[in-house]
Amino acid sequence: MNQKKAGVLLSYISEAIKILTSLIYTPIMLRLLGKSEYGLYQLVYSVVSYLGLLSLGFTSSYIRYYSRFKSEDNRDEISRLNGMFMVIFLVIAGITVICGFILLGNIRSVLGRGLTETEYETARVLMVLMVFNLAVTFPNSVFDCITSAHEKFFFQRLLTVLQNLLNPFLTLPLLLMGYGSIGMVVAATGLTVAKCTANIWYVFWKLHEKFVFHKFKFSMLKDIGHFTFFIFLNQVVDQINWSIDKFLLGRLLGTAAVAVYGLGGQINTMYMQLSSSVSSVFIPRVNALAAKGNRNHEISDLFIRIGRIQFLILSLVLTGFLFLGQPFMKIWGGSGYESSYYIVLWLIIPVTIPLIQNLGIEIQRAMNMHKARSIVYFLIAIFNILLSIPLIKVMGSIGAAMGTAISLLLGNGLFMNWYYRRKIGLDIKKFWKNIISFFPALAVPIMFGICIINFISIDNIGKLFLWGIIYTIIFCISAWFLGMNHSEKVLIKSIMDRIRRK
Repeated sequence: MNQKKAGVLLSYISEAIKILTSLIYTPIMLRLLGKSEYGLYQLVYSVVSYLGLLSLGFTSSYIRYYSRFKSEDNRDEISRLNGMFMVIFLVIAGITVICGFILLGNIRSVLGRGLTETEYETARVLMVLMVFNLAVTFPNSVFDCITSAHEKFFFQRLLTVLQNLLNPFLTLPLLLMGYGSIGMVVAATGLTVAKCTANIWYVFWKLHEKFVFHKFKFSMLKDIGHFTFFIFLNQVVDQINWSIDKFLLGRLLGTAAVAVYGLGGQINTMYMQLSSSVSSVFIPRVNALAAKGNRNHEISDLFIRIGRIQFLILSLVLTGFLFLGQPFMKIWGGSGYESSYYIVLWLIIPVTIPLIQNLGIEIQRAMNMHKARSIVYFLIAIFNILLSIPLIKVMGSIGAAMGTAISLLLGNGLFMNWYYRRKIGLDIKKFWKNIISFFPALAVPIMFGICIINFISIDNIGKLFLWGIIYTIIFCISAWFLGMNHSEKVLIKSIMDRIRRK
């Protein structure tokens, strides 16, 4: 439990560092790069990120099988599992490099014909570096999985904190020296290699894990492949939903439109990570409960408890951005990025539903009942593409966000809640009663936010910071007295007491 609390706390420290550094770093980066090069960086990244699908969902299956062997106290099978997964991911890393060379040889066809010769040359260098970075992350993911399975969340999150802290300090000097987007990717790649090295040291010298590279059970590999296929399908869906918009905008409207969407997407990514920071530390717990069987009541209670905590955090960010986001985007992004505010709203409002329920994804996987979700989501992702193309032609970047929003509401808002209740056996009615019971706590901050919009002029970072702090204080007071239940208040008090003691 201490590891879980430390993991969650460090996750939010990491997110706070990322947000604070972004407030300082991103405006400088945008002005040094310019809209076209930033859009080019986002476009190349959206293409290379599709190679991440080569993981085929194997990372999600490691903890499931580790939990099974651990419950049997079978160390030999765990060592063979480690070795088999390492071989799989080294092969995937090799395939990634080959695919990268194929993309590089067809870069004009992939990125479209609308770029200049200089942009194509920059795109080639970016693609090489990004492919190498991705290839390193595949074997590194095995070490990440092992650390998670041991529930050593403090070390994992500490690495993330350091990565978020060091990234702007390494990148800014390279940008000021004129290396542009290439310098950004070089810095990110260096940090990836450093993180991988730290993970290797921790797994071998602290956790004393072994890797056995013989006597693999190919029957288990077949079972893993069957289990992970639908996780892979779900990853395809996520990749379509969060990357296809930038690709379509690059093909249809050019790099400037990609830049505007990309800035909004950056806020959306931070928003999603706020939710996963809580749920990710409970993945081993969910797998352990599922392995024991007949624990639906306990799993439902955990699902509700984590969902409320996630809603508490996300509702603060969502309502705060609703009232302060427009001046924030003007100050932060600068001229030409004003419409990014509406892109953010179209993305974060519908995605809030799956974010407060994202522990349910791990519950499905632990119960091996994730197939239906993957198939339905795949169909909705195709619908997202078909809907986004005409919307982009009519409304540009905002149209792309609208297409994604409608798809998310259909898949996550309607289908998944029906599936959780009817097929998984979670108490969805009780879940939403618990979420709705928090709504009275939103009344006071929303009224205050309306006053800010109508009576306060925010035109500099000082005013934005001041009113943001005031809004946060009002929200927290209202949440404490009108929204939080007893167990949540006890949790907050225990965390604050632990911080004071430290």
